[in-house]
Amino acid sequence: MVESLIADILFGFTGLISIINPFGIAFVFLDRTASLTTEERTALARKIAINVLCVLLVAFFFGTPVLHFFGISMEALRIGGGLAVAVSGWNMLNAPDTPPADTPVKRVDADNATSKAFFPLTVPLTTGPGSVATAIALNANRTHKLSEFVLSSIASVAISLIVAVVVYITYSRAVIFARYLGVEGTKVAMRVSSFLLLCIGVQIILTGFSEFLIPIAQLPPK
Repeated sequence: MVESLIADILFGFTGLISIINPFGIAFVFLDRTASLTTEERTALARKIAINVLCVLLVAFFFGTPVLHFFGISMEALRIGGGLAVAVSGWNMLNAPDTPPADTPVKRVDADNATSKAFFPLTVPLTTGPGSVATAIALNANRTHKLSEFVLSSIASVAISLIVAVVVYITYSRAVIFARYLGVEGTKVAMRVSSFLLLCIGVQIILTGFSEFLIPIAQLPPK
């Protein structure tokens, strides 16, 4: 049970962190907060991390009921969401290198930093539609059995907390990463994240197809 919980946390964390890609977005965050002091940037990173935690928790715990309301099956969500994630990873893997200035997010200053913490610095810069859809897909197999529900809830909270902590660390220390990692190191990190994202998308698709085809294969012959 503990091993399964750890595996779920690691898989969910890897999937979300690859989509969010805070190590790459940290340089965009640094560029957009160039006018802030180190203390102001750290405070802003803390607010963004709290917002990320809230967004992921809402997606984990309320995303599936919303899907049921619109009549979307879990298999369709996994296949469609996995396809979107895989395509996103493929595009990122083959995308030409672009400078952070090309990202359509305006710079912030000390006067409007607080008002910009949620939009656009949290949504969509950090947690966009891809990360929200992935959070829902990762939690789509939650059952009504109490023990499994508790374990799934623990995994959801743990994944959200770990992702939020990583976002805070990378954003608040963006200056240090830029100093030591450099341009080439950043490119390598983003390529590795893109490949992991592609693999995770394929895995979600395979899970969706298996859940769709297994009941059909188990039908008795006529």
